[in-house]
Amino acid sequence: MSAARIRVSEIFGPTIQGEGVLIGLPTVFVRTGGCDYRCSWCDTLHAVDSEYRDQWQPMSVDEIWQEVTRLSGGKPLTISLSGGNPAIQPLGALIAHGHAEGYRFALETQGSVAKEWFAELDTLVLSPKPPSSGMLTDWAAFDDCLRMAASGPQIALKIVVFDDADYAYAKEAASRYPHLPLYLQPGNHTPPPPDEEDAVVDIEGVMDRMRWLVDKVSDDRWFEARVLPQLHVLIWGNRRGV
Repeated sequence: MSAARIRVSEIFGPTIQGEGVLIGLPTVFVRTGGCDYRCSWCDTLHAVDSEYRDQWQPMSVDEIWQEVTRLSGGKPLTISLSGGNPAIQPLGALIAHGHAEGYRFALETQGSVAKEWFAELDTLVLSPKPPSSGMLTDWAAFDDCLRMAASGPQIALKIVVFDDADYAYAKEAASRYPHLPLYLQPGNHTPPPPDEEDAVVDIEGVMDRMRWLVDKVSDDRWFEARVLPQLHVLIWGNRRGV
């Protein structure tokens, strides 16, 4: 087994996947630490900002797997590899080990870093960041991610939308990749401070954005897009570990 260590922010579950193509699916989360982006509305700063790197534990595959199997009771389910940007971590050996035990792996990334082991995933969610994030998309790097994944995993496109500029960005992205199923997600208005366990979320603001987005898609007859909220935010707010 690989001796490479993985920076882990937290491992938790089983709970449900709260968003995107696997919404509602029982899942154990392995959240890695570190990111090559710094989005203005990031809701997981505890896994992104280097200020919190002393909370990220370098773990071996064996150590991660002990915790995953403890949480899942040894019963195979889906493991979500998240972050931060999990693509910057050496996750290939973990995926191989989990598959040998009957587990499935889903990963979400902005598409800025491509890895060969993308092809071994069961689900790859590519979530390029729109203008409201303050980040710029490198579409060549995004295309590299698609090439690395090849025909291995189920691939979906997910884009967070806060405003008209984000909506236009989503339309452009969809036109680039018409073969990918597209999920639109209303932006979470109130990212929590990383040290808060029970951050208050403006749920009504999130739902206003949801209704606005549904109306936009319907009025545009954009019937290929699927609009979904962050289910975990509606249930638990921005609490960590759920």
